[in-house]
Amino acid sequence: MSDLLYIVDQPALIEFCAGLNGASWLALDTEFIREQTFYPQLCLIQIASADYLACIDPIALPSLEPLLAVLCNPAITKILHAAYQDLEIFHHLRGEVPAPVFDTQLAALVLGYGNQVGYANLVEQMLGVTLDKEHTRADWRRRPLPPEWLAYAIDDVRYLPELYRRQQAMLAERGWQMALNEDFMALTDPARYRSDPREAWRHVRDHQRLRGVQRAVLRALAAWREEQANRHDRPRRWILSDAILLNLAQRMPGNLEDLARIPGLPSSTLRQHGAALLEHIAAAHAEPPEQWPAPQPRRLRLTAKQAARVDDLLQRIADRASECSILPQALASRRDVEQWLAGLDSPLRHGWRAAVLGPHWGSP
Repeated sequence: MSDLLYIVDQPALIEFCAGLNGASWLALDTEFIREQTFYPQLCLIQIASADYLACIDPIALPSLEPLLAVLCNPAITKILHAAYQDLEIFHHLRGEVPAPVFDTQLAALVLGYGNQVGYANLVEQMLGVTLDKEHTRADWRRRPLPPEWLAYAIDDVRYLPELYRRQQAMLAERGWQMALNEDFMALTDPARYRSDPREAWRHVRDHQRLRGVQRAVLRALAAWREEQANRHDRPRRWILSDAILLNLAQRMPGNLEDLARIPGLPSSTLRQHGAALLEHIAAAHAEPPEQWPAPQPRRLRLTAKQAARVDDLLQRIADRASECSILPQALASRRDVEQWLAGLDSPLRHGWRAAVLGPHWGSP
């Protein structure tokens, strides 16, 4: 493998990407900042292949298209650790999710290395290498990037290929490789990275406290906030906090005077968006009850016979999880079991969970 490349100009990027032709896999990671924006600010891309180690500077480059084309090549497996946020970034950049992928964090869970194990921890457990954590909280927007930061960043992909090789062998030994591929494919579904403003209310903290028409109001206000955050590329909390959204949905103010009494509502928001907020509240309040959003039921309605089996099945799952060194709650929740008993599309019916449990785990 060659020395570290630091790519900051377009000809170098084009040449580097040409050199990746024919690769069967690439290790991939990113550094990004998200504290002040709705979308992640991509600051650095790290790539490892059989022949190259490279840090690519998206801030310096006029276009990432040559690299994005490589990442979206279906003949190349992209190896990542905790892939979701990285894949979200590339979906935003190109409207396409790099595929296929292999997520070493998910593979580590299935292989008994812990739920959501960190990259450095996994490298130490599997390879016996201790990684430097000194620059974990670095501001990756800084330019020029110090050489020690680049050395730190490239370590995030340097060991991914060996993790990949060892995990593949372990999965094949257990016969779980194909089952895990189903979960990897789910990670690359573009629908997973598209937000629906009409569903944003379900992510508002304490939304379960609302009833009836209050949920309709919260849905309208949360959708408005989502659209504003998206349009202006600002964090949702900078538009309106969850606490204020909840308060507005509970009180449903009908005029500017009532709106001004909402605790914590910024005066600037009142001036700029007061009329719009009132309009959304009034429109939601006028919706017929059959259009109000329904809360997710906490428990499924099971027959007495089905309900009597839940605890027994949870114990079977716990026993199997113990055999595989997997946390029982990572393998299945009570709701997963209830969905399985009710004949619904439970996570226990497919992917790595079905493979670990085996075809007859729920037999009477």
